[in-house]
Amino acid sequence: MKQLVLAIAAGSLAFSAGTASAQSAPGGTHNIATPDEIAWSAGPTSLPAGTQGALLYGDPTKEGPFLLRLKMPAGYKIPPHSHPRPEIVTVISGAFHVGMGETADAAKARRLPAGSYFAFDPGMNHYAHVEEESVVQLSSVGPWAINYVNKADDPRTK
Repeated sequence: MKQLVLAIAAGSLAFSAGTASAQSAPGGTHNIATPDEIAWSAGPTSLPAGTQGALLYGDPTKEGPFLLRLKMPAGYKIPPHSHPRPEIVTVISGAFHVGMGETADAAKARRLPAGSYFAFDPGMNHYAHVEEESVVQLSSVGPWAINYVNKADDPRTK
């Protein structure tokens, strides 16, 4: 119990110190945006065509943390794939359907409504689709990569 209390206290202290230094660091970088200030552009070429992306923090091509929003149109699908680094995804709007394995099976995908999240370890094969326009927020560390189970599904090879 004592170890749990110490771990929680240490985590709270680290969070407070990180927040304070980010807000008061001379010459530091601050990123603040409301939804209407987020600039959308074509999504990453490593994803199937049709998605829009907004890089909110960091650089997914370099070492370090990054935050990326993806807006997908109704009917959008991402074939089975994995990532070499952990992936944490939060559903911002709509609903994101995610399933596990090397073969996409919409019937086995779990529907995650806005406010849901998932976190996958590196190498976890998964697939996804949306039935309505949806926005998700991807948090990870770079360099980011996507490895399709079936190489023919990789849009970079088309």
